[in-house]
Amino acid sequence: MSASATRTVGVEEELLLVDPTTRAVSARSAEVLKQHREHGGGRDPMAASDELDQELFLHQIETRTDPSTELADIRSQLVAARRTAGEAAEAAGLAVVACGIVPLEGEGPQVSANDRYRAMVEIFGETARTGSTCGTHVHVAVASPEEGVGIIDRIVPWLPVLVAIGANSPFAEGRDTRYASWRSQAWSRWPSAGSTEAFESLEGYREASRQLLMTGAARDEGMLYYDARLSAGQPTVEVRVLDACTDPDDVVLATALVRGLVETAAEEWAREEPLARWRAEVLRAAHWRAARMGLSSTLVHPRERELRPAREVLEALVDHVRDRLEAAGDLDLVRDGVKRVLQAGGATRQRAAYERTGSVEGVVDDLLERTRASWAA
Repeated sequence: MSASATRTVGVEEELLLVDPTTRAVSARSAEVLKQHREHGGGRDPMAASDELDQELFLHQIETRTDPSTELADIRSQLVAARRTAGEAAEAAGLAVVACGIVPLEGEGPQVSANDRYRAMVEIFGETARTGSTCGTHVHVAVASPEEGVGIIDRIVPWLPVLVAIGANSPFAEGRDTRYASWRSQAWSRWPSAGSTEAFESLEGYREASRQLLMTGAARDEGMLYYDARLSAGQPTVEVRVLDACTDPDDVVLATALVRGLVETAAEEWAREEPLARWRAEVLRAAHWRAARMGLSSTLVHPRERELRPAREVLEALVDHVRDRLEAAGDLDLVRDGVKRVLQAGGATRQRAAYERTGSVEGVVDDLLERTRASWAA
């Protein structure tokens, strides 16, 4: 794979299972999976969007796409995967919701019947039990682990901008958290999660990972929850900072920008351009500000290292990856998407639903309606 090639991308999406009558999450993923196995209309051969996976808690379910170079294909697969999950949930009397965190307070989460998940809760206690979040993970193909680490070191300063773009979790436990992405804050409790300083090399990445495993901060490689990491089972860089987004077009926008960042960083790494070094404290602060404000205020500008209006920072991101967006034919899609999320992103739409209805239950109703509309047409 040349550094300038248009790379394949894939998306994993975590969804909530919700009882549409009570609006509370429902710990019945085993029943939903059974409905899917027995009555799902999968194709032969099966596509990734025909499959469903269990998650840490029984009120969650995961979907994924096959890798593709075409974002239109990724969008159609994403919609098909939601349809797979939505139809199986409806057969069990439930519904799926694409949202970053559980909006309403309810009973404590129930752990899936999986030895690894049970061990995670036993080891990490309340961090795991309160970690009921749903994210969107974007995978981009890399030529080698060495290239992947070089890419990760170069994209980290831009990841808080993606947090703001994908922010879709302002309500939790029945109240407004005052954050655009409360999922990001809840997720940061995991000791292996968050921003990373430069690893410098594959050896540096492996040594940092070894030390986290040695301390017990991660049970296994799958729990190395860096904002961007080498995928344990695929030749990809995996970016993990996005909330589950209700609007599939927000997922596609973020996917285009992630790929643009990865491809731009690959070219910089191939040219052996020096790294722009950041302290971990400043990266954490930039991530916090993006989670707190979303796109409603100012963000840390990755080039200027100063606060700038969100619009200006998004324009800087598009400018940074423009060549790769043009090469993939994605520039117009991204320009339109940036305009859309600046007008109303996920968190803004949830708060608008609260203003209309006066309740978090009304927010859940809106999420139910918009998630179903995303796949039912």
